[in-house]
Order: sequence, then C-alpha cells, then structure tokens
Amino acid sequence: MKPVVRKSVSQAGLTRFVCLIAVLATVGLLPWLSGRDPALTVLRARSAEQEATPEALAAIREDLGLDAGPLSLLGDWASGLLRGDLGTSWVSGTDVLPSVVSGVQVSLGLMGAAFAVAVLLACALVAPVLVRGRGSTGAFAAMLAAVPEFLLATVALLVCGVWLGWLPTSGWAGPEYMVLPAIALGVPAGGLLGRLVADALPAVLDERWVELWRGAGVSRARVSAAALRRVLPPLVPQFGMAAVGLTGGAVAVETVFAVPGIGRTALGAAKSQDLPLLQGSVLALLALGLVAGALAALGRRRLLGPALRDAGLTLPAAHPVRAHPAVPLILAVVLMVTIGWGLLRDPYTVDTTARLLPPSWAHPLGTDGLGRDVLARLGHGAASTVGTAAAVCAFSLLLSLALGFLPGVAAGAADIANALPPVIVGILVAAAAGPGTGGAALAVALISWPALSAHAAALVQEVRASMFLTAQRAIGASPLWILTRHVLPSVAAPVTRHAILRLPGIALALAALGFLGLGAQPPAPEWGLLLDESRAYVERAPWAALAPAVALALLAGLAVSGAAYAQGRTGGRRTGEAGRARITKEEASVEVAVRADV
Repeated sequence: MKPVVRKSVSQAGLTRFVCLIAVLATVGLLPWLSGRDPALTVLRARSAEQEATPEALAAIREDLGLDAGPLSLLGDWASGLLRGDLGTSWVSGTDVLPSVVSGVQVSLGLMGAAFAVAVLLACALVAPVLVRGRGSTGAFAAMLAAVPEFLLATVALLVCGVWLGWLPTSGWAGPEYMVLPAIALGVPAGGLLGRLVADALPAVLDERWVELWRGAGVSRARVSAAALRRVLPPLVPQFGMAAVGLTGGAVAVETVFAVPGIGRTALGAAKSQDLPLLQGSVLALLALGLVAGALAALGRRRLLGPALRDAGLTLPAAHPVRAHPAVPLILAVVLMVTIGWGLLRDPYTVDTTARLLPPSWAHPLGTDGLGRDVLARLGHGAASTVGTAAAVCAFSLLLSLALGFLPGVAAGAADIANALPPVIVGILVAAAAGPGTGGAALAVALISWPALSAHAAALVQEVRASMFLTAQRAIGASPLWILTRHVLPSVAAPVTRHAILRLPGIALALAALGFLGLGAQPPAPEWGLLLDESRAYVERAPWAALAPAVALALLAGLAVSGAAYAQGRTGGRRTGEAGRARITKEEASVEVAVRADV
C-alpha cells in the first residue's frame, strides 16, 4: 500500500511542477500568444499621430526583441525575472517592478482589511452556535458566501456612497477610502468561513470529550476554545481557498472603487495591451494565491501537531443546512418569468428619445443610456449566460469523470488551478485571444473542474473498495464490465448532481468576467456587462443597475437554496458510517465549488 501512496504523491508533485511551469511559460509568451502586433500598440502609445509605416514597426520590434521568436522571448523574460527585472512598460516606458510593488502594497492593505472584516463576521456567525450548541446561522451565512464581490461592491457604492453619501466611492487617499472596498471583499469570505465553522461545530460539541469536560467543571470558554481547535484543522485548506478568492475578488472590487491595486493594474494592462506590465501583475497575483495556499497548509500542520500530522484529522458528519423546497422553486419561477417576459422584447432597439426612462408599463424595468429596454436585455442576457454556463458545466463534468480515475495526476493540477481565480485566468485569456464570450467560457472551464474531480476520485476509491466488486472479480467479471456496469454508474450520478448545482455559480463567474470587460462585448445583453454599462449613469438611473444586480442576487440565492435542498434530501436518504462519510465529502465539495466559481 505504501508504494502506491508514494507513487500517487510523486505523480501529484510532478503534475504540480509541470502545471506551474506551463502557467509561467504562458505568462512569459504573452507577447507572442496575443495574436496582435505589439509593435503597433507601442507605436500608438508613444505617438498617436505617427504613421504606422513598416520601417517604424520594424524598429520597435527590434527594440523590444519581438523578432527573435517565442523561445528567445521566453528565455529573455525568464532571465530577467531571475534578476528581479520585470522589463519596461510598453505604454509608459517606465520600469514595471516599481508599479507592481506599489500595486501589491495597496492590494495587501485592502486584503488585510477585508480579512479582518471576514474574521469579525465569521465570529459573529459562529458565536450563537457556541452559546446554544446548535447551528442557526447556516442559511444566512451561505447566502452571504454566494454573493459575488463585484455585485456587493456595486450595491455598496450605490447605497452608501451615492444615495447616503456616507463614504467616498473612489480613490485611495485615507482610511475612510478602505471601508467600502474592504466590506465588499470581506463579507462573502466571512460568510464562507462562518458557514464552514458553524456547520462543523454542532457535531464536535456532541462528542464524548465535551460532555466529560463539562462534567469535570471546565469553563464554557475553555470548552469553546478546544472545540474551535478541534474544528479548524480540517477546514484550514478551505480557508486558504477563501484567501485565494480574496485575490480574485480584489480585481473587481479595485475596479469598482478605482483602487490602484495590483488587480486593477493587471486589468488595465490587459485592456491596453501593455504586456510587460501585465506579466508582472499576473505573476504577483499568482504569487499571492500560492502563498495563501502554502500558509493554509502550514497552519494546518501547526494546528494538528506532530502526533496527528501524518494521519490528518477529519470532522464528524455535519448536519446539512435544510432548505424548504418552496425556496428554490419560488426563486426559479421568478427568474423564469422575468427571463421569459424579456425574451418577448427586442434588446437591441435604440431610441435616444427614451434614454434613462424610469420603470413604466411600456418599459417595466426602465431603459438604459441608449434607450434600450432593460427587461429585454435582462431576458436575452440570461439565455446566453446560462447557456454558456451549461456548456462549461458539461465540459467540467466529462473532464472530472476522466480525472477521477487518475487522482495522482489530478491532485497536482488541481493545486495550481485552485490558486488561479477565474478573473486572473480571464485576464490571461483576454490578453492572448481578446475579450469575448468564448474566452470567458474557456477561462472558467480551465479552473472549474478541481472540486468535481476530487468528488469523483473519492467516489471511485469508495466503489473500488466495496465488497460487491470483490465478488464480481471472483466470479470472473472483466475489468471493462466492472467499469461500465458498476463503477461509472455509481460515480456519474452524484457527480452530475454536483455539476448541476454548480451551474448558477459558473453563470455568476461568467457575469463577473463580463462586468470587468473580459467576457461578452457590447452590444451583447450579458448580465455582467449590463451592470458595468449602468455604472456610468447610476446616479440618474439606478434602476438600470438594480435590475441586473437583483437578477444576479436571485441567481446566487438559487444556487445556495438549491444546494441546501439537494444536500438535505441526500442526507435524509443515507444512513450508516459510509453514507455519512459520503455526505461530508459531497457537502464540502459543493460548498467550496459554489464559492470558488464566484
């Protein structure tokens, strides 16, 4: 058994190294992969009036080393990286390293404040459980965890900044400028952390040692501290994923509030085709994600201690959050009616005389800055967004079923994929292939499979160890028969349910890329793009921003309530130790999947 474990670990390490090298090579080859002429971009940045003659473009290519070929370009970039030289900006002509360092400092300050908000919120969600011994905040925490950062940032900007005027809405000139961005970035992460701990605590508080401690007169404070220490080690890796989510969410939040952080720097560099600055910014974001994952692993080892380090520690099965079947049904009906009503209207008709009209019978959700019907654009945008999300789900399902039989290979690749939020991959894809619906779908598909793959691998291992397969082998059943008649049916059904539950989360991820200008392009009626377009006139026509915002919130609520209802039904059907173990695996994978996609 030990040689098999060592082989699996070595495969995971090799795959992890290969994937990391592939990501770094992709970043280094961005000037060559972009498919555009970088010399023309540099020429336009240096002098808008200068004519793009072949001689001028050739001189710029020679100056930048673009005519040496991709391998030489990658070698020069890698050698400069080893020397701490990230190159020179093609647009400003300044060194990239100072810009990257300045952006990282701002982003670290914002992420630190957001993490403080997340911890405070998580403590508030966990406190009732410690007092009562039973979870009562799981549904509320799950709702907070499913709200995308860019949506919360837009609502906070609209309500607290524009309508109430309590706090500044853009810039980075003092502590008061940090409040709204930190709340927008920290609330979803705090909801996730609070949900994970609050769901795990009741089972721990029911363990025998808690009863013995209380009988011995140990104070409630000491029992609560010991229960938290018992809960945290298995959850620390998911805390690391929450920190990675902060890295990706910072891009959207910095964009909404015009914060000069590394995320906004990377996005601006991608849109202006300033590839050296983009390379440095993406490397910084990737480093932040990898460091967060490494710190989570180190924290888990420290919490476990040397006695439990090798064996690890797992939690008892958590009680799934129950959801009434009417909740997802009502949300689905509201969305379907709205979408169906919008599909009956024309989303592209421009009427400049009807610009920014308030809601009326003729335009139930008002009109946008070009006089187009918001309801029509909302309905047609949902069709394309959900259709693209369904295609991404199908791809992730097929890939995860294949990788479920190669856990060593999948584990290493999953570590790198988990360190790359969709926004960062979207920036890379947009730089290489240009922004668009296909690029956004590819970006989400590249990193949406790890949770499904881990779920499939766990089920494959469980089915292969079952007694009925041993009996099948004993009577001479062929490996192909066992695979197609027993293993695949047992694995495919639960993983397919898991993939369906991820559909709203993937749609939200696609909307986030559209909001940042990395997905669908105008005049496409995509939800994230609608929200981005409405920011220019949010003070005059808030209904244009509220319509896609409410639709996205309903979609997030549908994701949470649907997952909770499905888990409740699954939990009610299964009994026994093996059943409870599978419930825990499915709950953990679904919980992380919904949050990671967003």
